[in-house]
Amino acid sequence: MILLPGLLFILWGGAARCLGEDGGFTFDGDLRHFAVTTNTVYIATEEKLYQLNHDLTLVHSLTLRGILKGGNQQPDDVSFYRVSETASWNATFRVNVLLPFVENDTLISCGVIDKECGYCEVLDLKNISNLVHRESIQVGPLRSSNASVAVLVNLKKNPTQDTYILTGVQQHQHNTEQSSCTSNIQTVNLQNTVEKQAGGIFSLSDDQLTPSIRSKGDVEFVDGFQISSTMYLLSNVLSAAKSSNVRLIWLEGKTSKTQTYRSLRGATLSVSEAGGEGNRLLASSVIPGGPSVLWSGVFSVDGGQSNTELLVFDISPDLTGEDDSDPDFCSVCPEKTSVTKPKTLKPKAVLFRQNYMTSVLAVRQKAWMVFFIGTGDGQLIKLAVDKDYHTACPMVLYRANDDRQVFPKILLDPVDHKHVYVPFQNQMKRVPVSKCSMYTNVQECWSAQDPHCVWCGSKSRCTFEDDCTDSDWVSIPDDHQHKIVSYKVEKEPTGQIKLNIQTHLTVGQSTLSRFACQFSASSSELCSRSGPPPLFPQCTCIFSDSRLPAEGLGVSVRIRVGKTHFLEQLTLTNCSNIRGPPSSVLCQQCIRAGCGWSKNSCSWANQGVINDSVCQTMESGMNFSRPVISSITPSVVSFYGRNHAVLSGQNLRDVTRVRMTVDTDCTPQESPVWNNTGVNLTFHIPRTDGKGVVKVCALLPDGGCHGNTKITYKSSPSCTKIVPSSSWVSGKREITLMGSHLDFVEGVTHSHAPQRVRPPGSSSYQNLTYDTPAAENSQRTFTSTVFLRVANETLSCSDKITYYPDPEFTGFTSTRIGDDVRITIEKKADKLDMTEAELSVWGDQEGKQYPCIMKSKKTTNEIEHFFCEIKNTSSAEFQHLMIMYGEKTVRLEPPSSSQVPLILCILLIPCVIVVLVIICRWLKKRR
Repeated sequence: MILLPGLLFILWGGAARCLGEDGGFTFDGDLRHFAVTTNTVYIATEEKLYQLNHDLTLVHSLTLRGILKGGNQQPDDVSFYRVSETASWNATFRVNVLLPFVENDTLISCGVIDKECGYCEVLDLKNISNLVHRESIQVGPLRSSNASVAVLVNLKKNPTQDTYILTGVQQHQHNTEQSSCTSNIQTVNLQNTVEKQAGGIFSLSDDQLTPSIRSKGDVEFVDGFQISSTMYLLSNVLSAAKSSNVRLIWLEGKTSKTQTYRSLRGATLSVSEAGGEGNRLLASSVIPGGPSVLWSGVFSVDGGQSNTELLVFDISPDLTGEDDSDPDFCSVCPEKTSVTKPKTLKPKAVLFRQNYMTSVLAVRQKAWMVFFIGTGDGQLIKLAVDKDYHTACPMVLYRANDDRQVFPKILLDPVDHKHVYVPFQNQMKRVPVSKCSMYTNVQECWSAQDPHCVWCGSKSRCTFEDDCTDSDWVSIPDDHQHKIVSYKVEKEPTGQIKLNIQTHLTVGQSTLSRFACQFSASSSELCSRSGPPPLFPQCTCIFSDSRLPAEGLGVSVRIRVGKTHFLEQLTLTNCSNIRGPPSSVLCQQCIRAGCGWSKNSCSWANQGVINDSVCQTMESGMNFSRPVISSITPSVVSFYGRNHAVLSGQNLRDVTRVRMTVDTDCTPQESPVWNNTGVNLTFHIPRTDGKGVVKVCALLPDGGCHGNTKITYKSSPSCTKIVPSSSWVSGKREITLMGSHLDFVEGVTHSHAPQRVRPPGSSSYQNLTYDTPAAENSQRTFTSTVFLRVANETLSCSDKITYYPDPEFTGFTSTRIGDDVRITIEKKADKLDMTEAELSVWGDQEGKQYPCIMKSKKTTNEIEHFFCEIKNTSSAEFQHLMIMYGEKTVRLEPPSSSQVPLILCILLIPCVIVVLVIICRWLKKRR
């Protein structure tokens, strides 16, 4: 079993091509439930019920808003009538149960009306606009659906089977909320699905009884399903001792509801050696196929959601113990005076450790188990696991740019089995289970370790198996392997050398008979003619030991499998010639050369142990001081990486590269270093396809990697608002960007000046400030797109900045106020919304400058006035003002003295005219 020791894998290099926005559907309101049938997807949100084709194109939608009507106006005796989108409404139908009943061609939709009374609708499965039945009745929970489950199950009814609704309803013993509607709903319930069943549709009764299963403490259900005749319910139970346990219930589908309830047996899932108390189950998926019932679960190991693990259990039902004697659940509760300690199940494997896992879907693909894992930060991870629980390197199939959470249920598209439905808060994504076509040759196709992909020899491309119609294909083997070809060199008793080539492939039927290997060394044939013929998957070459010199021998192996050809270049080492003091480095060199390690020395493979793990337990034997890493700045970055990161520590002088990895079986990524001072070095943190934590070590020339620290990858920065949203053309106006993860931004550019990168003035998670770049044309108005520079990526903001001509200041006046002078600055009104904080002003008095402290701003008509004060001046007269904003300084002159008489004359003209008019009127009266 291979455990992933890190919290996230990183798929390096070209795999970024598999990411991107795939088909999706955005809906109104938050997601409550969704279900999938052949060719149809049903989605219930807070506001609507949707019917979609399997490719997520809309077929029908129904509003969940309406009005209530009833004869006697009792809360539990009303009917819900939908209204149009624009009509007034007084009630909302909140769906808590959504079950496609395919055999009956109906969709069962149940919930509550305004958090009060239960209500159900039965709709036409092919057209949800057609109402088949409605009823005021409770099926499932009233107030919460997140911790309750509902599933269709079958009971044994002679001579056929009947279908019922099995619900596990969340229980809180201290819940004080009361409903005005009557209900017999308990913790676990079986209700009818059709009218012809005894008691009618949705009835709980069974032969004049109303049986059920009750809980003895608080219960949160996570999943429920039926396999053969056994029903399974998984829940988190808080017992009277306030300890949390993950519980599994088995129920046998008997001939009646009562007998089914009384078949109750249970088990506790133990996640850790301590017994599993405090752990919580977050998501669940059955692993299909196999004689035993294998099941996978996402568990929180600390009670929260940050530290999560993916585990596999065998939950095959144990029907040997006493029934209806569980400590947390009971059917005939009053008659039970004692309980039996339930069976404890331990995990078969811990497959994956990753922060914030929220959901899982398990499928079978040939001999492999494949897990699709959703996370709280918006990732869909694919993990392939072989029959021995060895994991291939995980890959990111989808990555949201933000931190949107994947909801707990992921479903496979039943039409083509090549897509999965991934739910978010207000969006459904249909994501391909693989993008085989991104791999361009057989080596890439195989190295992806993707069970869904084969290399089609007739088409010379990587594809799904059912797309390679003539069965001429090769793919990965049934078990996890690191290379297509492995080899072993042995020395025969005769002195000859035997080279065994093992190909790690599975092949199509038409390919098996066409398997061949051709060996050559120095462009000449290598093998003797007496060697055994090739037999898939192995070839053998026997040659004279004289052909293997002390320095080794280069061998080319041309392998043909059907129409697929590939070339392997091997360097055969003379095992006797690998010598030196015993060390892990020498041991690994020996094993990688195809030799064996025995008695702390290298030997021929048939004489020693070929197991790389023996090397990992040895001391290196090196005499140099190992590098020590104390810190990396920054150590938290976006998935785009970071340029010019600094690694600090000790003994770093010989470090050549920085290696980043999660698991030793996955290909690491390495970055070269420069500016190495021995205690600090600079390197680039590369981009990734995932989010999470990776391990970092310092790589030396001998291949040893030392030190142990971490880098955390998070979501991409986003910019959703710009304040202010304008700038003057001369630039350097301070702008605040608002969004998320803005502390990862290394620079800001504008579309009109892409080469001028502005460093952040300050930044935090939600805010970033910078100064705008200038524009060349100062007379026109235009808009400019703002871009964020993150490592080697450029991301655009959703808003834009408008550039306006520079502000125009027209004059100033000064007024003595005690020992101070108050300055009033006039400016033409514009659309810049300049604030007083953006101005710096000085008054010039006989060559000496006095700072003017900005106080306020006032706008009247088309003039803006800025007010500032100069302290402790001997005179109120200033020769001019110096006004600075952004990168520009303006010299503002006062009104000149030569203009004052003219201005006075102009102002006196109306007065003179008035006086003359008065005199004329007076003279006229005297006459």
